[in-house]
Amino acid sequence: MTDGAGEVARPPSVPLLEPRGGVPPVTETPEALADVVERFAAGTGPVAVDAERASGYRYSQRAYLVQLRRAGAGTALIDPIACPDLSALSEALADAEWVLHAANQDLPCLSGVGMRPTRLFDTELGARIAGYERVGLGTMAEIVLGQQLAKEHSAADWSRRPLPESWLRYAALDVEILVDLRDALEGELSRQGKLTWAEEEFAAILAAEPPPPRTDPWRRTSGIHRLRTRRQLAIVRALWHARDDLARRRDVAPGRLLPDSAIVAAAAAAPTSEDALGRLPGWGGKATRRLVPSFWPMLEQAIAEPDDGLPRPSLPGDGPPPASRWPDRDPVAAARLAAARAGLGAIATQYGLPVENLLSPELVRRLTWTPPEPPTAAEVAAVLRAGGARQWQVDLTAEVLAAALTASADAAPAP
Repeated sequence: MTDGAGEVARPPSVPLLEPRGGVPPVTETPEALADVVERFAAGTGPVAVDAERASGYRYSQRAYLVQLRRAGAGTALIDPIACPDLSALSEALADAEWVLHAANQDLPCLSGVGMRPTRLFDTELGARIAGYERVGLGTMAEIVLGQQLAKEHSAADWSRRPLPESWLRYAALDVEILVDLRDALEGELSRQGKLTWAEEEFAAILAAEPPPPRTDPWRRTSGIHRLRTRRQLAIVRALWHARDDLARRRDVAPGRLLPDSAIVAAAAAAPTSEDALGRLPGWGGKATRRLVPSFWPMLEQAIAEPDDGLPRPSLPGDGPPPASRWPDRDPVAAARLAAARAGLGAIATQYGLPVENLLSPELVRRLTWTPPEPPTAAEVAAVLRAGGARQWQVDLTAEVLAAALTASADAAPAP
């Protein structure tokens, strides 16, 4: 897959160093916010929206800066700590199309300050559907607009106050080019006959419910796969929750308090004293050493926990097993999955799409593990719709998937 319609010669990109109109002052008072609301309500056309969090520094995923730009209104940088309720601004923009890059990342924290769009254009997702392989905002600005957009502050601690001038310039530039990028992508999607596909995807983002809380989030501890016993998993569970509770109270990213590697080291060693715990890798630093006295009782309880309270090696799933196990568990299902993947890969190549955007891999696995009976295109389409597939995805894939299910069933050896 190439970027867009193919490789073309491009003129050298131009560094984007200063926002048009300069860096605006940060909106920090009710009076200044009221002025922003009035200006943006009077603006025209789409509104570029972005938000900065402090991932890796804070426990919460709240917004620490909200940036907007709209024709006729200019750019606004709003401090949502000083102005935590932006619902009036959201209402003023209720009829406008909001342009975000990777909207799923920012919509939750924008919702937390009262900002919820009714119309959306996601430039990252639009770029994927248009066939671009590299869809980061900086890359897209250079490829599509010929402008170099610096991204050196993307992982900064945006909870810092006051925010440095260079960070504010970076934040203002992020929304400087979003509407131009949106317009260019809309033209490319229209040219490829994919604009309605993208619009269905944008509508699905707006209609999506928040994901449910993750079951046993401690199981995502990095390095946990190296542990072999249920007792070791119990230690991970106890220390993960102790760290998470403390991180929540302090509003600090859990990994900054204690790295995952330290939790896994404690689980593997099962130390018999506080002193032994403090000597393990990851526990000997000045800050982490202070955690030993409060974490040790949790570790002791996990070591002494009765066998019937120990966690299972893995959670019981409501879906198919990992695909790597299919050839042994159900060779016929493995054949169905292989045929379906081959068919979807051909469609993705034909239309210049990432195969995961063509259809959710999890939905494909569920369909091929438990296919409808009979496996007709109409029945497959019903399964896809029930699984959340958009109509454009159903139109492209239902017949191919039905053929793959039928062919693999016909080729299966008799029992």
